[in-house]
Amino acid sequence: MLLFMILLSLKPGNRARIEPWKTVPESSLLRCQEMGLLPGVEIEFIRRAPLGSPVEIRINDFHLVLQEEIASYIEVTLI
Repeated sequence: MLLFMILLSLKPGNRARIEPWKTVPESSLLRCQEMGLLPGVEIEFIRRAPLGSPVEIRINDFHLVLQEEIASYIEVTLI
C-alpha cells in the first residue's frame, strides 16, 4: 500500500518519489517545473532550517532549497 505524504513531513535522509500534482496552486506550478520538481522524480530530504523554512532536498546530483509554502504542496511517496 502506498502512503502519500507532503514533502514537508519528511525526515532527514528520507528518500521519496514526487506524486502527480493535485494540490500545487497554478501560481506555483511553473516554478516547480522549472526547478525539476516533476511527478516521478526521486528526491532525498536533506534538512530543514532551524525555524522550519526553508527545506533542503537533493534531486539527482544537485541540492535545492525550497520555501516552506512550496514544499507543503508537493505530495510524495517514501521509497
